[in-house]
Amino acid sequence: MEKRYIIFFVLAIAIIGSNMLLQRWLAPQRAQQAAQQAQKAGEKEPGAKPAEGKQAEKADEAPAAIAAEEKPAGEKAAAENPAGQPAGAARPEMPLRLLTLGSADPASPYRMLVTLTSRGAAVERIELNSPRYHDTNWNDREGREDDSGYLGHLAVTDTPDKAGAVVQVVGPGTPAAAAGVKPGDVITAFDDYHVRTALDYRDALRRTRIGQQVALRIAGRDKPVEVTLRPRPVQIVQPERHGVVSKKMDPLSYLITLESVGKDKLATDADELPGITMRTENWELLEVANADEARFGYTLSDHGLEIIKRYRLAKLPEGTASDPDTQAYHLVFTLEIRNIGKEATDVAYRFDGPTGLPTEGSWYTNKIATGGSGLRDVVVGQRQGSSVSTHFAAAATIADDKANIHWQDYPVAFAGVDAIYFASAIVPQHRDLKENWFADTIPVRVGPVSEDKYKKNQTDVTCRLVSQPFSIKPDAPLRHEFLLFAGPKRPSLLEQYDLTGLVNYGWFGFVAEPMLAILHFFYGIIPNYGVAIVLLTVLVRSCMFPISRRQAVNAQKMQELQPEIKRITEKYKNNMEARSKAQQELFRKHNYNPLSGCLPMFLQLPIFIGLYRSLSVDVELRLAPLISESVRWCSNLGAPDMLWYWEPYLPAYFAAPSGWLGPYLNVLPLVTIGLFIWQQKMFMPPPADEQAAMQAKMMQYMMVFMGVMFFKVASGLCMYFIASSLWGIAERKLLPKTKPAVGDEKKTIDVASRPVATSPTNGAGRAKKKSGGKR
Repeated sequence: MEKRYIIFFVLAIAIIGSNMLLQRWLAPQRAQQAAQQAQKAGEKEPGAKPAEGKQAEKADEAPAAIAAEEKPAGEKAAAENPAGQPAGAARPEMPLRLLTLGSADPASPYRMLVTLTSRGAAVERIELNSPRYHDTNWNDREGREDDSGYLGHLAVTDTPDKAGAVVQVVGPGTPAAAAGVKPGDVITAFDDYHVRTALDYRDALRRTRIGQQVALRIAGRDKPVEVTLRPRPVQIVQPERHGVVSKKMDPLSYLITLESVGKDKLATDADELPGITMRTENWELLEVANADEARFGYTLSDHGLEIIKRYRLAKLPEGTASDPDTQAYHLVFTLEIRNIGKEATDVAYRFDGPTGLPTEGSWYTNKIATGGSGLRDVVVGQRQGSSVSTHFAAAATIADDKANIHWQDYPVAFAGVDAIYFASAIVPQHRDLKENWFADTIPVRVGPVSEDKYKKNQTDVTCRLVSQPFSIKPDAPLRHEFLLFAGPKRPSLLEQYDLTGLVNYGWFGFVAEPMLAILHFFYGIIPNYGVAIVLLTVLVRSCMFPISRRQAVNAQKMQELQPEIKRITEKYKNNMEARSKAQQELFRKHNYNPLSGCLPMFLQLPIFIGLYRSLSVDVELRLAPLISESVRWCSNLGAPDMLWYWEPYLPAYFAAPSGWLGPYLNVLPLVTIGLFIWQQKMFMPPPADEQAAMQAKMMQYMMVFMGVMFFKVASGLCMYFIASSLWGIAERKLLPKTKPAVGDEKKTIDVASRPVATSPTNGAGRAKKKSGGKR
């Protein structure tokens, strides 16, 4: 048994474990440093309050009104006072209005469908329309498989008499829009399922399957509406609902309120200033321009202020629809604060970021959910000279309400929430890069914390930007413009938004980035990422062939020297020093270095960790199939292969999403470990003593432990290891065998009676003498 393999595996596990522990340790360290900076600045944390959840509950329990029809394109309110209210007048109650920007049709000139609501003049949800970014079949919030189809977000509500579900909004390009469903329609039946409430409708939709054709009965129509369901699109932001039955929902995205007006300042534990309900009250819909722009207004008569929020969805330039990196994954958001009084007023505002980002992959990525690989991280980029420094705060850290994190020292380049494959960020459009609109940026928890520790990293979080106080004069409104990015984390796309810091490959990024570039190059030649991974493996192993060949030769030498080592061990059982000297002399005589075999293994360690991290965050491998999209097994190379859903048949300790093995039986990790064990038995020399035999058994147990530890790794990484193991086996089998170096097996080196270096009793020495004699 060669000790170098044991040393390698022990060191490898130690390095991987140290890497994970260091990252976990460094994240709180960064948080602590940020807190110390905040304390030095003499400021206290105003965010991360449980009150956010209460506010969301109250907002959701308010009765939902049926959306009025949208105003015709180009309709505008009065230019002098769009809200139509003079200073000091009571603000009338506004109806709830829902409208959409963009389209869910991939052939449209938009990348997304955005649903806006007048409640807080906020973004309710953003859905990507590319078939490449459809949703997975695993429901992270409910911890179950979910193959239900997509009809379109209709925001249904109950009728007063509980006789159906009222459609409030229908997005262009959705299956519902294609079938002729309109806002105001009352759905009374879903196939054979009677619909009396909105909950009935949601329950019926959960029972559907992708590609299924359903019949909707709509009040007042003679014939049912036939709708063919599509795969669900990825929803980048959404108000997160806690359970199917629950009405409790987290706050909406991109909410605005005032931090201070004159001498009135928002209290640390308050959501808004007294008498102001900008976050939960309905704003007035001022304008709907075409299909990609809307404007909302809110008047604060008592403070002599008027706030305007304008959203404009980016449109694809002609001829760029086929380019996935076209800069069209954003809304242009303009915040305007007007002084409708007579004197200048000092105003500061609070701008909350996106909520409800995807948590897909929660059951197989929880072991690497640190730093830039968490399920949900609040991320902030700060300009430091000509560069941007990126900082992360993990959701699990924010959930504890103990993280006193503030980013204050440098201008904000961007702030948002980062998921594994997608991100949403606020990008201020400064005229001068040194300009800083914000005094503080804080990570905030907006959703409840689960009692299950496993779900802590799924806590709904967002960023909060607190502006500097600005003096606003009656004739000089404050106008700030932002890009609201919401899209996939493609490095080439993020580069156009100056968001490259969102992709984090860890310490071995210098290995991960070129390997991914080569992988994508191979995919461009053969459009299958499984084949591309095999080609990448062949390239890596070919480059390492000289080293691996030397390793194989050394392994053969070790096997040939094994009988002599056994005799040395038997002769010097009670003399460790003599045994060590004899073995060293034997290795020196035959030019064998016992540590040289570890070199290629340690060279592969950065490749392993770099590839592990890159495959875990590369959006191109998300839902990339090994065989075909129609074959469910191994249909996502960025996730485990998921052969069989076995959670209902095994104890939760093993098969729950937080269990040791997860809810699926994965085959590729078993094949990988099987090949490792086969290599070990084929190429390891037989144990020379009882200690070596015990070490061999420990190695086998270690292999089983590694199989459990890596049972939920990405199938793309398993493909790499399988191809690498098969290459190694073929390399050893095809390598020419060397002739035995030890001749006489009856005599051994006598270290005690004569100097080891000049001992003539070695079999190889006698072989040379005999050879010389024959000559």
